[in-house]
Amino acid sequence: MANLKWKTPRSKTRSRRAANWKLNPVTAVACPQCHQPKRPHFVCENCGAYDGRQVVEPRDEHAGHKHA
Repeated sequence: MANLKWKTPRSKTRSRRAANWKLNPVTAVACPQCHQPKRPHFVCENCGAYDGRQVVEPRDEHAGHKHA
């Protein structure tokens, strides 16, 4: 095995490690029921459907808000 001539500095190893800290964009597919974007394998937030059936009630945007 080859012997190192210089010890690799911490800043170089840290930057190499940090190069893989990127975030991937969220994947979105069209809901087959309402055609709104949703995450794959998740319940649709807009219509509450999953796998072709209704699993949760869709959320009312104004529920719990008191408007004067």
